Amino acid sequence: MAETSTGYIKHHLQNLQVCSTENGWAFNTADNPLLCKGEFWAFNVDTLGFSIGLGLIFLWIFRRAAKKATTGVPGKFQCFIELIIDFVDSNVKDTFHGKNKLIAPLGLTIFVWVYLMNLMDLIPVDWIPGLAHAMGIPYLKIVPSTDVNITFAMSLSVFVLIIFYSIKVKGIGGFTKELTMNPFNHWAAIPLNLVLEGAALLAKPISLSLRLFGNMYAGELIFILIALMGWFQLPLHFGWALLHLLVIFLQAFIFMMLTVVYLSLAHEDH
Repeated sequence: MAETSTGYIKHHLQNLQVCSTENGWAFNTADNPLLCKGEFWAFNVDTLGFSIGLGLIFLWIFRRAAKKATTGVPGKFQCFIELIIDFVDSNVKDTFHGKNKLIAPLGLTIFVWVYLMNLMDLIPVDWIPGLAHAMGIPYLKIVPSTDVNITFAMSLSVFVLIIFYSIKVKGIGGFTKELTMNPFNHWAAIPLNLVLEGAALLAKPISLSLRLFGNMYAGELIFILIALMGWFQLPLHFGWALLHLLVIFLQAFIFMMLTVVYLSLAHEDH
């Protein structure tokens, strides 16, 4: 592990990567942490592993709840799952005004999956990376939502759905008119309208991604800085963890709600 404070911080902010090099596929190492920098075919293995793993945990939990669901007196586990579903469903109904059976399940998936990824930030920063280092793994970042690649991938998926439903509901002509005849309904203003509406459209996935990434990355960095204080870190760690619980929930909720709002706008045909 890194000996200096700067080295310690850099070590915890470095992903475990695999990339295609001139000599074939290779992992970055402690001796060459930037091996994959600039390589096109480079993958953050830890981000992919933890995000997929947490997604599978989400599916397993809800599948187990569905199989054990009863019409009689529900148990605590079923009540907890129903509480989450009712929470998401009520927010989707209040926000989404179109007719689409995909939106509520999508909102539930986004909320729970992002929440689980964010929740990993509460695990002390040295526990899992320290265990991985003892096993010969030089780097390991365990919070997928602190990787801009995963947040951009999710936001780009939402962006594809926005474009798809905009064209499906409004048609090519309606979608084109929305971009070219708003906010100024005159043919002479088409270039200006296209710039304004195009920028607003592209800002949706960018802001959706960077909001989640920025908040979670900042939270992770604070945990790393607190860990540098040795035994004095305990009260600060627990204090920040309590505050961060709110951030973890809010960022998952905001990502879900903005997705629903954007898709609701895509379904509106004026």
